[in-house]
Amino acid sequence: MNHRVQQIWLITIAIVALLVGGAAARAQTGIPDFTQLVEQHSAAVVSINAEPGEPALGGGPGAAPQLPFPEDSPLFEYFRRFFEELPDVPPPGRGQLAMGSGFIISTDGYILTNAHVVRGAGAITVGLHDRRQLSAKLIGQDPRSDVALLKVEAKDLPAVNIGDPNQLKVGQWVLAIGSPFGFEHSATQGIISALGRSLPTDTYVPFIQTDAAVNPGNSGGPLFNLDGEVIGINAQIYSRTGGYMGVSFAIPIDVAMDVAEQLKATGKVSRGWLGVLIQEVTAELAESFGLEQPHGALVGQVLADSPAQQAGLQPGDVIVGFNKQPIEHSSDLPLLVGRTRPGSTVPLTVIRDGKEQTLEVTIEELPEDPQRQAAVEPTRDRLGLVVSDLPPEQRRTTEDGVLVSKVGEGPAARAGIQPGDIILRLNNQPVTDAAQFRELVKGLPTGRPLPVLVQRGEGAIFLAITIPEK
Repeated sequence: MNHRVQQIWLITIAIVALLVGGAAARAQTGIPDFTQLVEQHSAAVVSINAEPGEPALGGGPGAAPQLPFPEDSPLFEYFRRFFEELPDVPPPGRGQLAMGSGFIISTDGYILTNAHVVRGAGAITVGLHDRRQLSAKLIGQDPRSDVALLKVEAKDLPAVNIGDPNQLKVGQWVLAIGSPFGFEHSATQGIISALGRSLPTDTYVPFIQTDAAVNPGNSGGPLFNLDGEVIGINAQIYSRTGGYMGVSFAIPIDVAMDVAEQLKATGKVSRGWLGVLIQEVTAELAESFGLEQPHGALVGQVLADSPAQQAGLQPGDVIVGFNKQPIEHSSDLPLLVGRTRPGSTVPLTVIRDGKEQTLEVTIEELPEDPQRQAAVEPTRDRLGLVVSDLPPEQRRTTEDGVLVSKVGEGPAARAGIQPGDIILRLNNQPVTDAAQFRELVKGLPTGRPLPVLVQRGEGAIFLAITIPEK
């Protein structure tokens, strides 16, 4: 009898050990339970319906969809296909509701969402968790950051807690709540895939990249950390197939809140402006400028009458610090400059002729003139190139030509032109500087190969470039 009792006790202890061990193993995996987070914080998440204003965004029946992305963006193709696959729902610009998400940031009714959700809206309706439908006023929107601030007339609303994106780490769990395809208060989970992502069309936002599932209708919704704090606004996805592919981007909440405060105070957003054309420092450029390793932002052009010119900045300077913040990549600089209040005087650390020195620069407000902005936000030409004048160090080997800063999709990439190349001749015409090169590009014929002479390293090669006929 005692032996049987002992066996029963041993079996019981073994079962308890397995249960405890299993719980410990699950705890070690770090897989969280999101149920409490959703229960406590989803009430502050809203759905947004935006009715188009007059005239309709698409210009009337039969007009093409007007999407808030450039046609060469993968997002444009994604949303175009999405609307085409829904025959009962007309595409944007044909008088239908634009759907999105948002979240309440104050108990008196201020709401954050994406600017592209409410762009061109004539009337905006916000759906609350308790099924109330409230009319919302657009306080202001900022297309550059894709943030909009709304206001509904209500009191004692549930509001989110604001987190600190500066404390985020890659690998952390996150939760997105929104209304994908109109399915309100849908929750999806994932991790932070990367921080400080710079996208081609968004110079002033250091995006948070996640693998949380985000689809049409999630735009403007919150991204939570495990403490139930909002650390970002879900804004974009990247897709080559028209479906979710595990790459989503969120606007850091500190960027969004700064925009919201300015919109609330003045109805617009002011950004700092330096007035330079910059490029990434490659390993080869770092060696040519006497740097131990690639870092900083290489100045290719200084705009006339800009803060940079007044501070004494020169082409060939490598900016390694701005306002006591290090510049590791060229994309770091526009973010810091843009968030600096116009009129502020800040230190600018540069490496010139192999020596570090500090300049004082007084930041001005970013101008509306696109030509002046071009020195801050370089754009690709019809070849798919961003070029700049040669820095002094490289003019020791050649008097003329332009330096290729970036190569996007287009004729130049297909011809084999690479970043760091120096273009000496284009279509049998000598290239003298960036301004003259742009004029040459404008006049190039289409449909036939054109010779381009490129200096690469110590040698020079001819490549054939063809601009396709439209």
